[in-house]
Amino acid sequence: MLLKISPQKHRVQVPSSRRVRRKLWPLIPLAGIGLWVGYKQLQSYVVQPEAIFVLGGHEEREHFAAKLAIQHPNLPIWVSSGSPQHYAKQIFNKAGISSDRLHLDYQARDTVTNFTTLVKTFKQQGIDSVYLVTSANHMNRARVIGEIVFGTQGIILKPIAVECNRPREPFKKILRDGARSLLWLGTGKTGETLIAP
Repeated sequence: MLLKISPQKHRVQVPSSRRVRRKLWPLIPLAGIGLWVGYKQLQSYVVQPEAIFVLGGHEEREHFAAKLAIQHPNLPIWVSSGSPQHYAKQIFNKAGISSDRLHLDYQARDTVTNFTTLVKTFKQQGIDSVYLVTSANHMNRARVIGEIVFGTQGIILKPIAVECNRPREPFKKILRDGARSLLWLGTGKTGETLIAP
């Protein structure tokens, strides 16, 4: 007995271009974000900062900035809402930093306003890139705010984290302050009065 085997037709299903596009659409924003983050990383490695920008809040940041200032003797130092004026001056004075390099600014009330209160001053002085000095646990939030506030004004950040033993800040704080930075970008207001104490 002979078996007759008939060849089966195999259908190769070629996805329609519409289906392919539908699957690729979600990847486009992710690819864009990835390229932007990569570009910012590369930019921060290549650019030589023109100032040291210290976010106040913990005196270890000012001590670290004083050491950084010794390594970069031509850079001005800007401290935003840091230690009391006499104490901050003492930290930099003990490190041998000339007082004419030191700029203490006390306008800021929080991390968002650290950036928004000084961005115009930096632009007026022609500062297009800064070392961003803050604690390691605070750096992610500071970078998000900085990229929105400074980055949109053409100021490049080169972050330098100061080691600390505090836990990382919660993601919701990063989202909240990122949204506040976008609000500032659109309206000039930071929404600081909306934050619960």
